Amino acid sequence: MGFELEKKIGLEAVTKAARACAGISGEPRFREALYKTDGSPVTLADFFVQALINEELSAAFPEIPIVAEETSFCLEGSCGKKLRENLEELLPEKSPDEILCAINRGNHKGGGHGRFWTLDPIDGTRGLLAKRQYAIALALIEEGEVVLGILGCPELGPDTSNGAGGEKGFIFFAEKGRGSYQFGLWGNTRTRISVSGVEKVSDSIMCESVEAPDSSYEFSGKIAHSLNISAKSVRMDSQCKYAVLARGDTSIYLRPQPRKDYKENIWDHAAGYIIVKEAGGTVTDSSGKFLDFSVGKKLLENKGILATNGVIHEAVLQAVRKTVFQ
Repeated sequence: MGFELEKKIGLEAVTKAARACAGISGEPRFREALYKTDGSPVTLADFFVQALINEELSAAFPEIPIVAEETSFCLEGSCGKKLRENLEELLPEKSPDEILCAINRGNHKGGGHGRFWTLDPIDGTRGLLAKRQYAIALALIEEGEVVLGILGCPELGPDTSNGAGGEKGFIFFAEKGRGSYQFGLWGNTRTRISVSGVEKVSDSIMCESVEAPDSSYEFSGKIAHSLNISAKSVRMDSQCKYAVLARGDTSIYLRPQPRKDYKENIWDHAAGYIIVKEAGGTVTDSSGKFLDFSVGKKLLENKGILATNGVIHEAVLQAVRKTVFQ
């Protein structure tokens, strides 16, 4: 059984949101931020995209719950007043209560039974604030398995590995067993994508996060040195890292576990995970275990992330293990 209707509605919702973000990204209010209790920023863009996509999904699939990153908590009281007013301007067809209700539809707990969507409305909020890369990430999970993934990348160019120019904005998607594809944000020509054909690990290009809380440059530097990788690493925010790996711009995406008690959120990886897999790549944690999306909102059984083109995965994994236990 395929997921044609889910794919159609999901693509329409993410494309609509990504185009809207691209159209208003130059407005200062789009980047106005509040800070959550964990210290991470949340912007008008996060709430706008979550309300828009949750509303589209709920209208089409009222029986499928949603696990989304944001809640309306930050919009309450005087601190959130300005963002509430801006949301009402961006979504004039909805009442204030309807907007908050749409945001809060993302309160499902996840797990290994049934079907649910998982949404990160703006993955890479720090990237958006700094006018770098960010992504709108949507995935469908069925019985604990990711079966559909969609990434909207409004700022991503056609080739990030060599700094080439070109029109910005791409949508990536993958369905279980049916490959991975990309198309331009302002066009509809779909192109099948695949990971790089690099067979010699020393010829590979590594991708890592920009922000220090999300990456360890010292650790990745040790991995690159041990594997004789001379190419400069590509640094970018968000699940765009999965996207450029899936289309062959890079060959390795490494995200070490920031601290021993840290567990990844499912919405930060689900869409990118299946897009890389369906493009021919391999995604595990830093110990070699496959990612387990069946245990709730977090990847409780996994530590760190390692994604590659598949061919070189074992070589990189061995280097990671050796470095961790040094």
